[in-house]
Amino acid sequence: MKIKQVVARIARVPADEPLTGVNMPGGATRAFVLATITTGDGVEGIGLTFFGGALTRALKVAVEELGALIVGDDPLHIEAINEKLRVAAGSSGPAGIFTLAQAALDIALWDIKGKLLGLPLIALLGGSRDHVPVYASGALMRTFSIQDVERAAVKLVEIGFTEMKTQLALPGASCPEKEIERIRVIRECVGPHVGLMCDINQRWSVPEAISIGRRLADFHLSWLEDVTAHDDYLGLAHVTRQLDTPVAGGEYVYGITPFRHMLEARSVDIVMIDLFRVGGITQWLKVAGMAEAFNVKVVSHLIPEVHVHLIGAIPNGLIVEYMPWTLPLFDDPPLPKNGQLVVPSTPGLGLTFARNLFK
Repeated sequence: MKIKQVVARIARVPADEPLTGVNMPGGATRAFVLATITTGDGVEGIGLTFFGGALTRALKVAVEELGALIVGDDPLHIEAINEKLRVAAGSSGPAGIFTLAQAALDIALWDIKGKLLGLPLIALLGGSRDHVPVYASGALMRTFSIQDVERAAVKLVEIGFTEMKTQLALPGASCPEKEIERIRVIRECVGPHVGLMCDINQRWSVPEAISIGRRLADFHLSWLEDVTAHDDYLGLAHVTRQLDTPVAGGEYVYGITPFRHMLEARSVDIVMIDLFRVGGITQWLKVAGMAEAFNVKVVSHLIPEVHVHLIGAIPNGLIVEYMPWTLPLFDDPPLPKNGQLVVPSTPGLGLTFARNLFK
């Protein structure tokens, strides 16, 4: 069994907000790089990655060039292939475009492995859950008006979400009172029993995070996310020690080593892993194991269609972020119902790319 071909393509999908239909800029798109690995026996594995910026074409080339290096290799030798790619990348370092490109190939290799063994990814990883909890993400953005956020929050509850995430660090000059008021309004909309998370996207200083975070305690948030610079491990740890609300972080870091620094410094209470920035499924599992050793729960970032397997497989998997940016990429992807996401039961990822993507 050998790898015969690796193909990379760019797919652009609408940058809309499908959960509640809040108005988004007309014509905006998100670009993903999709990878397909085919074996000599015709088994096909799919993977994907995402840059979110102006270098999408460069990322596609990186996937193609790394993919060319693994033609002829055994697709089941996933760890060996990853090491081969790291060596080949040389001084590019364990971050940036290399890691994002590596992720697409790694995901596709796991898809092939599942298909060859006739097992869904979750079973391949030793998990047995058939569904996992999800929270709605992307419908309560800081750039939306408070009226739009109120309507969206109510709709999320109506369609069955039991947990959801909003954002603070609002546009314009910092105003703690305005921040607190926004959370108060959302909490009143959804009631006391709906789980509510809040993302800061690194926009607060350490003192702001402590000061505002303390004032948010009365609203019983599930967590505050990325409260300050992601690589200020000591600053994050200081905030975490000062707040009763759990602090989550990790989506901004690349590779596995920064997670060791975060965990050793006790920077966060909850580790969030981005499947693309960490370098794919192989690396994701290593971080999850590190977190387990520190008695820390793990949550996902983006691509719920794959993360449903990963969060469901690990003992410290907490919840999947359901931000449906990748929804249009797939035919018949898993969809949330009553705050849960069913784990696909077909071999591999249980996903196929949408037939109309490249028409």
